Amino acid sequence: ASSPEADAALHPLQDSSLGSLTMYVVPETSPLLPQGINAYVGKHRSALVRAAGTLPTLRSRLQQLTQVMSFTASSITAALSDRVPDGQPGPDARRNLKSSLGYEITFSLLNPDPKSHDVNWDIEEAVTRYVQPVLDKLSLVANFSVDSQILYYAVLGVTPRYDKESSSFLLSTHSLPHVINPVEARLGSSAASLYPVLNFLLYVPERSHSPLYIQDKDGAPVSTNAFHSPRWGGIVVYNVEAPAAPQASLPLHVDVDMARVMEVFLAQLRLLFGLSREELPPEFLLESPGNEGLADWELDRLLWAHTVENIATVSTTLTSLAQLLDKIGNIVIKDDVASEVYRAVASAQSAMDKLATGHLHPAFQASKEAATSSERAFFDPSLLHL
Repeated sequence: ASSPEADAALHPLQDSSLGSLTMYVVPETSPLLPQGINAYVGKHRSALVRAAGTLPTLRSRLQQLTQVMSFTASSITAALSDRVPDGQPGPDARRNLKSSLGYEITFSLLNPDPKSHDVNWDIEEAVTRYVQPVLDKLSLVANFSVDSQILYYAVLGVTPRYDKESSSFLLSTHSLPHVINPVEARLGSSAASLYPVLNFLLYVPERSHSPLYIQDKDGAPVSTNAFHSPRWGGIVVYNVEAPAAPQASLPLHVDVDMARVMEVFLAQLRLLFGLSREELPPEFLLESPGNEGLADWELDRLLWAHTVENIATVSTTLTSLAQLLDKIGNIVIKDDVASEVYRAVASAQSAMDKLATGHLHPAFQASKEAATSSERAFFDPSLLHL
């Protein structure tokens, strides 16, 4: 048998509750693991570890696995990066989206040059096939809504530089923030939305700026020809081949290769949710989560992060509210505000107790209730004018 077969066969026997982790130690000579591989992480909540000559070696392998598969001190720092006063969170810490009860995902096709390009994309089929399995898995974490649009004559905010040598146009990484601003105005208002909006843009450059390539900070071409913007979304630049015959009739009919584009969008979605894979030692093998987009243990890490973040939000919100009310002596606090505060404190306490006993799902639910109650109390109409 191979590791993936073993992973699939062992799955029904495991404790599949959220946040659990099962490690199987296999004999040193076991053929289950490929040559040179000492640990295999499956797509559920388990791992295979090759037994080592000594216990300390095995212990360090198990520790490394726990670092990868579960919630660690550095994950907590990342989850709380916005609240750590002048801590030194790493560069990735601010990438992740804030915990929210819901997210809106918008796919936009930008065709700045419809006279030259008649662009078709089968976005509905692509969402069903590539995005929905991932969102089904993430539905534990939040509600998602997905919509799409095509924008004509929408241009990027930066004029690309022409490069004689490659006879192509180049956009350098440092100009990318300016790319988004003018497009932002056309995307439709995220102000009307209750939830954070994630934008995924497919940009077909106009004929006069084709082909267009994105360069990294060292001037090397970016293999995906895409970039992502923390907490905002991502853009893929999709070049159309110039017709062989110069007098070809315009507009050219273009069918977008959705598999190629969706692969990049899903990688960007993972980055936005902080699901980027850690650097692993070469003797560790991680199973690809396949079309579900994330492994069960990655979902657990996400729930942990959101639970911790929700508890911190409750603490901040209630502290601010208490400080505000302390300043105003003769304030009248309505009963329903008081009961939301009590409910928030009780739910946050319950979330912490459940986390301590390893019951991840109820802990997450309680943290969401706590966050909702604390916001309700803080934004109550009777207090709003204060």
